[in-house]
Amino acid sequence: MIFIELLKAVFLGVVEGITEWLPISSTGHMILVEEFIQLDASAAFKEMFFVVIQLGAILAVVLLYFNKLNPFSPKKSTQEKKDTMSIWYKVVVGVLPAAVLGFLFDDWLNDHLYNYWTVAIMLIVYGILFIIIENRNKGKESSINSFQDLTYKTAFLIGMFQVLSLIPGTSRSGATILGAILIGTSRFVATEYSFFLSIPIMFGASFLKLFKFGFAFTGMEVAILLTGMIVAFIVSVIAIKFLMGYIKNNDFKAFGWYRIILGILVIGYFIFFG
Repeated sequence: MIFIELLKAVFLGVVEGITEWLPISSTGHMILVEEFIQLDASAAFKEMFFVVIQLGAILAVVLLYFNKLNPFSPKKSTQEKKDTMSIWYKVVVGVLPAAVLGFLFDDWLNDHLYNYWTVAIMLIVYGILFIIIENRNKGKESSINSFQDLTYKTAFLIGMFQVLSLIPGTSRSGATILGAILIGTSRFVATEYSFFLSIPIMFGASFLKLFKFGFAFTGMEVAILLTGMIVAFIVSVIAIKFLMGYIKNNDFKAFGWYRIILGILVIGYFIFFG
């Protein structure tokens, strides 16, 4: 029995690791996957699991960008350390809107918006927006091509776009990247900034869920959670490297079409078989 549950955790870890970083909504995919793969656990544990599994994914960002985000590296000059601290200050500014509103409305969002209709609609809406915005920006030069170009005002505005990702199916990285591109940020900086914003957001969300769940885990629950997190970490490393290589020569329209097609399939499935 535990073997089957661990296999489910492995599959969920793979889904989390892929969808957390690609702009296709990890929470949305996890809600949809749960329709077909049910963990044999309490409702409270599953609610916590689908958020805390993100800790595994976020550790991939910490690993891959450790040098860039480490202001205490002895290999960095004084100016480089200041530039690194500047990135962190801008991350804090960008995180504030979603952190505050997420904390205030976490329970309401869980009760009212965590369903397949919300996910499907948001998949389609943001898929269309990706295509429209990429077509609109085709051939345009971005004005923000490095973190030195990114002002605190711009960081806050991008953070406001991240608030949209509190709605399941939106995609945290998708909303952040779309907003950043609209403001004039290059795809590369927008994508990296979305990764960095995820560090405090996902740590905060995970510890909030852990606090609400409590720390009285059974042995089975610990095994399931750790398995999901470890797999999410490994797959995330691969997904992040893929995405950063992909955007060097491609735009995000392919992800837009994927979202639209998936959203339509979801609606069709639940209308005819739900």
